[in-house]
Amino acid sequence: MKLFNRLVFVTMIFSIFVAACASAPAATTAAQPTAKPFKVGLLVSGPVKDQGWNQTAYDAFVTIQKELGAKFSYLELGQDQAAYQKAFRDYGSQGYNMVLGHGNEFQDSAVAVAKDFPNTYFFISSSRYNGPKEGHPNVIGLNTDSSQPYYLFGVIAAMMGKSAGIVGGMNIPPISETYTGFINGVRSVNPNFPVTTTYIGNFTDITAAKEAAQSMVSQGVDVILPNADNAGNGVYQLLTENTKLIGFGTYRPPAQKDDFSICPKTCVANYVLDYGSALIDLAKQIQAGTFKPTGNIEYGVKDKTVMYITYNENAATPVPANVRQAVDNAISAISSGKVNTLAGNPLTKN
Repeated sequence: MKLFNRLVFVTMIFSIFVAACASAPAATTAAQPTAKPFKVGLLVSGPVKDQGWNQTAYDAFVTIQKELGAKFSYLELGQDQAAYQKAFRDYGSQGYNMVLGHGNEFQDSAVAVAKDFPNTYFFISSSRYNGPKEGHPNVIGLNTDSSQPYYLFGVIAAMMGKSAGIVGGMNIPPISETYTGFINGVRSVNPNFPVTTTYIGNFTDITAAKEAAQSMVSQGVDVILPNADNAGNGVYQLLTENTKLIGFGTYRPPAQKDDFSICPKTCVANYVLDYGSALIDLAKQIQAGTFKPTGNIEYGVKDKTVMYITYNENAATPVPANVRQAVDNAISAISSGKVNTLAGNPLTKN
């Protein structure tokens, strides 16, 4: 009998427990909403590990990924305009917040798709495109005025060499402007200093760049530098082989600001481009919803954390103190507006 009473008691307690569970609010088991990830994309025309132009952007986006917890994706697209537009469209349709086309060649493709994706900001490197003014408020030109550090290299070249040469990829404004800056820098020291320039017609042919550089050297050039993205490695190969030359590291990412391994004895200075310093603030504003673009964005040597040069103390002929002082003077003059590195058209005087 006692056993029967216990069973009845347990059964009653269990019934009360089940009834209590059934009346509990369902909201306690509902899934909590998750925030949408902040997504950033990068399009480049060459390898992201080129130790130069493309890597400056890649490293910048890695910084954004780490600091903001962003989802980061990139594509290496070569010189394929059709692929550019498709990639922008794919990123936009996937809800990416910020996409960078790393080079002026991406501009037309970004403009073509931007209106279809008003919630995505499309940035274009080496571009002065003013999207808000042109009716595309989400297309922003993001120009790092590389004519300015090339001007500084021109000062060094004219003070340390006898004749200079530049090997470029394609004749587009971001490249031709560096030629202008370099020549203006040279002529600020010596108006008669000879400068030879050429374009190989692409940004990938390392052999063609090396051959073009070798041709210049055979004509007496002793200071030489590239502006040809990955193809520029051909110039560095020549600089490594011929230790009588003087060269410069161009578009070096900040992690390699003091790395001169591409031409350890002949490269006397590096032009460092810290795209991370430039882009992280923009990314933070976009993530917070406070980014209100009014036009294109311009960086120069006045932005000392974005664009600067470093010296190779282990070069066969390090840059002497008087030349470094001349470079410092030039930086001050450019930053104050006293010197315009793009003034005139010095290429017509070659």
